Amino acid sequence: MSTPNTPYAILGDDGIRRLCEDFYRIMDSRPEVRELRAMHADDLGPVTERLTDYLTGWMGGPPRYAEKHGGVCLTEPHAPFHIGPKMTAQWLWCMEQALEEGGASDELKTMLRVPFQRIAQAVQNRDNDDSPRNNPNIIAAG
Repeated sequence: MSTPNTPYAILGDDGIRRLCEDFYRIMDSRPEVRELRAMHADDLGPVTERLTDYLTGWMGGPPRYAEKHGGVCLTEPHAPFHIGPKMTAQWLWCMEQALEEGGASDELKTMLRVPFQRIAQAVQNRDNDDSPRNNPNIIAAG
């Protein structure tokens, strides 16, 4: 019997859905991430569904996000939001908590740690928490 080699093979559809539900439940209830929560709509149902669809394909399962929404671009949907290192850290913290509370194995947590960091960094659009990254509209004082 072979060992599952993708997060999708380990979690399956139900496990990924639970991970996303746990992620947004944690975001919705923990004061440590109130700024991240404030960036989201009151109803977390639609974003939970989108993240579930995205992670399903990203983790090696069916490409549900692409089937429903077309291409998979992380930066465009996040562009309107000010995402600096603090928001990136809060997102990663929520995901780590969701994996922990969901009983993820150490193997799975290790498998996902760096790729989740890369996802979070890909949507970060500010080098610090209040200054846009590479904004051509900012003129340096001289």
